[in-house]
Amino acid sequence: MKRLLDRFVGNTPNRRVEPAAQADDEGYFVTQFMERPVDLRISSAWQARALGVGAQAIDGQQGLGLLLKAWGGDALLASLPPEELHKLLEHVHFVSVPAGRELIVQDEKGDYALVVLDGLVAVDRIQPTGARARLAEAREGDILGEMSLLDAGARFASCLTLSRCTLAVLTHSTMDELAIEEPRLGMALMGAIARRLSLRMRHLSARLGALLTSA
Repeated sequence: MKRLLDRFVGNTPNRRVEPAAQADDEGYFVTQFMERPVDLRISSAWQARALGVGAQAIDGQQGLGLLLKAWGGDALLASLPPEELHKLLEHVHFVSVPAGRELIVQDEKGDYALVVLDGLVAVDRIQPTGARARLAEAREGDILGEMSLLDAGARFASCLTLSRCTLAVLTHSTMDELAIEEPRLGMALMGAIARRLSLRMRHLSARLGALLTSA
């Protein structure tokens, strides 16, 4: 994540950057976080996944409107003029995906993240037994797969559409392009991603703390 942030900071000299579901059983924390063999991890790019899930491109203006409705209140994004925000259309893809499609597969190595603009997505952790444990349900404004977008690591969970969903697609190349061509816009988008990742980690820490103190 630091390397990706450095790209934006390096392209903006003298610019200052502003800083639930329950476990299935008592074996949850024994099995949920077990590492799977490395050979089970596969690489997957969005282009291939889009074909597999039947993603259909939607009107860019419509998608941008939904993205700004969900994220436009973030401080850095809100500080940008409309004409600069409009440049997101050159870098971000907007798609619609039917219900019952696996957007992200646990243990694969990812190069994209998805912002839920409309619809409902299940976030499940697949246990070694094959059972699915519901970690969360993502709705408007939630982001999926941001950790793998930042570090290219293996996916922690699988994400399945529970209804038809409208999504904004952010890839490694999207972030690279923005860092080079539109650093202010890229930094604002990066800030929105980082804030949501921080909130998620705080929520997880609180849940773990509550479980440990009640044990």
